[in-house]
Amino acid sequence: MGFTLVFVPPHQDETETWPQRLAEAVPGLRVLRPDTETEAAEALREADAAYGALPEELLAHAGQLRWLQAPQAGPPPGFYHPKLIEHPVQITNMRDTYTDHVATHTMALVLALARGLPQYVRAQIRSDWAPDWDPGSVLALAESSALIVGVGAIGNEVGRMLSAFGTRVVGVDARQTDPVPGFAEILPASALDDQLGQADLVIITVPHTPETEGMFDASRLARLRGNAFLVNIGRGPTLRLDALDDALAAGRLAGAALDVFETEPLPSDHPLWTRENVLITPHVAGAGPHATERRFAVTVENARRFASGEPLINVVDKARWH
Repeated sequence: MGFTLVFVPPHQDETETWPQRLAEAVPGLRVLRPDTETEAAEALREADAAYGALPEELLAHAGQLRWLQAPQAGPPPGFYHPKLIEHPVQITNMRDTYTDHVATHTMALVLALARGLPQYVRAQIRSDWAPDWDPGSVLALAESSALIVGVGAIGNEVGRMLSAFGTRVVGVDARQTDPVPGFAEILPASALDDQLGQADLVIITVPHTPETEGMFDASRLARLRGNAFLVNIGRGPTLRLDALDDALAAGRLAGAALDVFETEPLPSDHPLWTRENVLITPHVAGAGPHATERRFAVTVENARRFASGEPLINVVDKARWH
C-alpha cells in the first residue's frame, strides 16, 4: 500500500537523510519534508502519516492522517493537546531507544551523590583542599535501599544496576505488576507515599502525564527521610523545583541530582545552581552513541508496518500521554 509521510518542521539535522532512506526501505512510500509551516499545512492535506509535532493549527489541515510518529520518548509539554487526543490518529513514540544511556547517566548521578562529589567539584573550582572523612557523608550502596518511581524500561535497567551494588531495590509503578530482576518488590502506585520514607535513594523515572505532573510537591517531599537523596531523570514537570529547594534549604534532604527540570533551561538565578549538595546536568541523560540510528529504526519499522496494515510498535495512550 502506498502512502504519504510528512516531516513537520522545524526539522532536526539528524533527519535530513531520512526521507530518502525511508523511501528506499518502504516500497510505495512518498516522503515530504516541507521547510515552512505554510508548506507543511499544504502537505498535510494529503498526508496519511507524519513525523514531528502537530499543534492545533496544523492538525486542522490533516484530514486523512492516521499515524503520527513522535520524535521523542516523552514529547515536550503541549504535544498532547486536546484536539490531538480527540483526533483518530494513532501516535507512536521513541521509547526504549536510549534506555542504556539514561540508566548509565542515572548511575553516574547516584554514585556522585553517594561519594559526595558535588561538594568536591565546587571545592575544586575554588582550589580548596577540603577532605571530608565523616563516615556519615558517604552512602554505602550495599547497605542502602532505593525506591524507583516508575518501572518502565529505564527504571527496570536502573534497578538492575543498583542491585549489582547490593542495594535493596523497590519499585512503584502504575502498570508493572510482574516480578522484575533486581527488584525486591514491585508495588502499585498507591504505595508511593508509604514507601517514600523508607528509602535512602528515591529515583524518579516516570514520564510526564496528567497523573504525574507535580506529583513530587512539598507534601510528598516532606515524606522523604532527612538523610535521603533524590534523583530525577524522568521528566521535569513531575518535580516542583521550588519545593525541592525549600526542602534542601531546610536540611530535610541530604541532596539531589537532576537532569530534567520543571523549567528548561533552568533559570540562571535559581538557587539550585549553587547548592553544595546538588548536582545538575542539562537534560543530557539520553546522550550517547547510536541514538539517531535507533530512532530511525523505529520510524522505518513503523512505516513498514503501516504500509502493510500491521500493528505499530511503541503505540501511545494519547489520553495519558504515554
